[in-house]
Amino acid sequence: MADDRAGFADRRNADMTLFMLLLTNDDGIRAPGIVAMYKVLAQANAVEVIAPETVQSATGHGVTLSGPLMTHLVNVEGVFTGTSVEGRPADCVKLALSQLVTERPTYVVSGINSGANVGINVIYSGTVAAAIEAGFLGVQAFAVSLLLDRDVEPDYDQAARVAMEVIGQIRGVIGESPRVVSVNIPALRAGEKPAGVRVVRQSVAPWEDRYEKRVDPRGKAYFWNTSVFKLADTESDTDVAALRDKFVTVTPLQFDLTDHRLMAELDGRL
Repeated sequence: MADDRAGFADRRNADMTLFMLLLTNDDGIRAPGIVAMYKVLAQANAVEVIAPETVQSATGHGVTLSGPLMTHLVNVEGVFTGTSVEGRPADCVKLALSQLVTERPTYVVSGINSGANVGINVIYSGTVAAAIEAGFLGVQAFAVSLLLDRDVEPDYDQAARVAMEVIGQIRGVIGESPRVVSVNIPALRAGEKPAGVRVVRQSVAPWEDRYEKRVDPRGKAYFWNTSVFKLADTESDTDVAALRDKFVTVTPLQFDLTDHRLMAELDGRL
């Protein structure tokens, strides 16, 4: 049975060895990835789910300022009862940590996202934004994403198991420090295992968007983004290359956007 709020508190109080975790995403609270991740996390942890009511893919780090954040208690597939938020992924984390969680989480998991978040996609990703928001607020966080391949049926349950194992390994190294780490799982067939785990940097190779020009029934032109993200060729030490080669990728992220090299060049010259 899914935990309601009282049940969650009772479970946490009964076993103080449980970690308290916050689970969110950008695909919406009913997405298969978040359900699979919950099943794995809840085996040995107390988990609160606070996620967007609707799909918020590619919304980046947007937050809601000009309207209310409506919340709803929802049961998802009989697996969990969580809180949906009519807002963005970053909204969910902000609201969760300031108002909704029963206890400050040990760490936050955002995902499993339907689609990889490597290369330039890291900038656009609502999944990554939710993890970074947790980092802003001093909580360790992991963004978890699954590469989709049209020739491979996505196995979210398998991806969740792999992700949990890798998160455990990362936490064994970094402890409780409030770091932000992006984990990407390759598209794997039934019974197939990843080639391994690689700690890699984010690719910064440019991504060229393509737009199709169309005309509506009233003769007004509009444009539709027809780009399909592919794992293109890039340097061998990047997230894109490693994921293409079927490795689980681990990329530590930071939110200091300062160009320290250029700052040093400019310092004292202006």
